[in-house]
Amino acid sequence: MSGVGSHPRITIDPNIMGGKPCIRGLRFPVSRLLGLLASGESEKEILSNHPDLQQEDIRSAIAFAAALADDRVIFLKSA
Repeated sequence: MSGVGSHPRITIDPNIMGGKPCIRGLRFPVSRLLGLLASGESEKEILSNHPDLQQEDIRSAIAFAAALADDRVIFLKSA
């Protein structure tokens, strides 16, 4: 299983979490990690509560989300 583009710590596998982007093939979706950060949990708390995660995983998840947010959105007109 390989990483997504320039985000080697982010993996997508249809057999893990239904194909959601996850951290290093773990059953830990990027969205969950971002949700923890958004709710105010510190990196130190996240790493303490989830020992399988590493600090670089957090930074990779943020970079992955930033890349997705930078994607161009194209609106389609309905017929």
